[in-house]
Order: sequence, then C-alpha cells, then structure tokens
Amino acid sequence: MIIAGIILVVLTFWAIVKNYETRVVLMMSGLIMSFIGGNMLSSLNAFSKALINESLTPIICVTMGFSMVLDMTGCSKNLVMAITKLLHRFKIIIIPATIVLVWLINISLLSASGLAAAVGAILIPTLIKLGVKPAMAASTVLLGTWGLSVSPGNPFIVQVADLAQEDLMTIIQGFAPKAFICVIVSALILFGIAMITKEGVMKETPAEELAEAEMEQEEKIKPHYAIVPLVPIIILILASPAVQVLPAISIPNAMFLGTALCFLVTRPNVRDFANSFFKGAGNGFASIVCLIAAAAMFIQGMNVMGLTKALIDAMASSAALAKVSAAFGPFILAALSGSGNAAVLAFNGTVTPHAATFGLQISDMGAVVQAAGNLGRCMSPVAGVSIICAKMAGVNPMELTKRNAIPCIVAGIARRTCSRLRCSSALSSCTRCCELTAWRQGSRC
Repeated sequence: MIIAGIILVVLTFWAIVKNYETRVVLMMSGLIMSFIGGNMLSSLNAFSKALINESLTPIICVTMGFSMVLDMTGCSKNLVMAITKLLHRFKIIIIPATIVLVWLINISLLSASGLAAAVGAILIPTLIKLGVKPAMAASTVLLGTWGLSVSPGNPFIVQVADLAQEDLMTIIQGFAPKAFICVIVSALILFGIAMITKEGVMKETPAEELAEAEMEQEEKIKPHYAIVPLVPIIILILASPAVQVLPAISIPNAMFLGTALCFLVTRPNVRDFANSFFKGAGNGFASIVCLIAAAAMFIQGMNVMGLTKALIDAMASSAALAKVSAAFGPFILAALSGSGNAAVLAFNGTVTPHAATFGLQISDMGAVVQAAGNLGRCMSPVAGVSIICAKMAGVNPMELTKRNAIPCIVAGIARRTCSRLRCSSALSSCTRCCELTAWRQGSRC
C-alpha cells in the first residue's frame, strides 16, 4: 500500500511539474488513493468540507474582490506609479531598491501574476531605460514577488494560523522581520551579480529628461488613490494584539472597509464596481478555495493509504530531517512546478499539523514552508509570473532562472538560519529562551 501510494504521489507531482491543471491532478490523485485504500467517500467529504471552511473562504473571497476593485479603479496603478517615481531618486541602488519595493507592494496586492502585470508594465521599461539589461530588469521585478508570504490576506498564512490556533497578526509579526532580512539578502546578491556581469550599470540620464519624466508622472499620480491599497494592512496592524491601537477586527471586515474607502475615493460607476468586486470574489473561490479543496482530497487520499502516518513517523525519527524538508521540500517542488501554492498546500496539509512531533511550533514551520514555496517559485522558468516578466522584457524565462537561482537559494538558507534563532519549547531549559517563549505565549516563565 505504501509503495503504491509513493508511486501515485510521484506521478502527481510529475503531472504538476508538466503543467497539467493542478486542481484536476490533485482531485484525481486523491480519489484514486482513497479508492485503493477502500474509503473513496472520505476524499469527497474532505473536498466538500474545505469548500465551506468558515476560516478561509470568506477571507479569500473578500480579499480577492478588494484586489479586483483596486485594479478596476486604478488604485493599484497609482501605487505602482508612486513607487516608480520614488525609485528614480535611487538610481545607484535601483536594483535592490526595486526588489524591496515590489516585495512591499506584494503585501497589499496579493496576486503574484497580477502584480507582475501591473508593476512590470511600468518598472521593467523604466529599468531598461535607465541602463539595466532586459533579463536583469525582469529578474529584479520577479525576485520581489514573494511579499505575500507576510500578508494577512494570504490564505495560506491564514491556514497556518487556523492550524496553530494562534492570532494571525502575531504569527506575521514574528515572521516578517526574518522574511525582510531574507529579501534584503537576495536583493544584495542579485545587485552583486548585476555589477559583476555589468548588467546593472546605469547610463547617465540627462537632467532635463529625468525632470520631464518626473513631471509627467506627478501629473498622473493621485496620492489618495495610491493610499487605498495600504489601508486594510494598516488597519490590521493597528488592531493586532501586539499594537492594539484600534479595536480587534477580522480580515474580511478590514478588506470590506478598504473596499468601501476605494468606492468613496474613486467614485466609480456603481454597476462596474460591484461587478468587479464579485468577479474577484468568484475568481478567488474558483482559483484558491477550489485549489485548497482539491489539495484536501489529495491529503485525505494519502491519509487513507497510510502515507501521511509513514511520512510523519520517518520525520519523527529525525527532527533535523523534518526541519530541512520543511525549508527545502516546498522550495524544490515550487521551482520545478512553478506553483508555490501547490507546494505550500502539500506540506501544510501533511507535515505542518504534526510540527510538535519534531519539536517545532506549527506557526514556525508553516511560515518557513510559506516562504520556501514562494522563493522557489521566484526562480521557476515555468511559473506564470516568470513568463509574464520575461515576456515584458522580451527574453526567455530561463534567463530569469539563471539570475535568480543563487539569490533565491541563499535567501532560503538565510530563512532556514533565521528560524534557528526562534525559541521552541524543546529548548526551554535555557533561561533566556524560556523567557522569550513564555512572553510569546502570554504567560510567565
């Protein structure tokens, strides 16, 4: 049974790598494994249960609806234009500055492909105009598209919070500083590569031309539009338990407030605005909720065949193996398949719930898995976001992989190193570590 299950899992990942429809592949694989295990209905029940998950479904649908109205009203575009204007002031370090700023924008604008389309259309030509080679310009934008790993609107971070039974913003606040260190590391490495290969040498732009470009941008930018995408994030941070400036508020409610503010600020056609919001909510359900449900079928199939138990037993015998698998398993799968979501779902569904078995916390392991999956996707030549960036620069996606491979791998190692700095209950014999762990759990050491 175990051998048959391993073969099916390998075939499933092979099909995902070959870019077959991920949801169909996961559903069929889950059904087949459940059938072989003698309990096919369990996978179907898991699918239905995931569709109506009260923790995930409202967040995903409302967040994607908000994202769609930002695009429809031009708020996203104004935010990107404001960032582009800011970058003109940092020409010398424009490559690392672009990576960091794209990463920060991705916290508000969740879709990596949508972000690449919106940001890339402005930033990639701007970088090329300033003297950055096309492949390096596309790689620069692509390397910043994993900021959603620390976004409260990211459904997979919400999934980790649900598994850990912890406050979402508390998890993000513990993870975000380490993630930011990793993005700085990756940005500096790509900057070094650009300098060594002379692909990031800036040509002098006449002062008149630059001033004219800035004046043109200043005429187009609407600051009150650019602020709107950031409002829900600001509300959630101020309402988090660690800050508590505002009363506690749920993520869907924060996104609803952002949607209402978007309507008041932009005053669009009511029918078009409503259609955009509900279209975004529907797309979120179809693309993300259904993907999670399909993954639930796949995971249940593994459970029925005994694969999950065998995997956990193997990892329980070596905590080091579990930690390395969490950091580099999703990374490799995402790099091969181009889907960070599929990689994250596979690990968070099978391994992360059992983190305590390996002496880890669910929130810590889930955060590592999330970052690893998205970093792997940033160097995948078959990822949709890679293809979009490469097309805008007029280069082959493999050129982006060549440039982003080292920064992504080093950032993954840096994230793995940073995770060792986090206290776990297994180390509470150390007085200082006990104090930190007790502080995080709201109790005395």
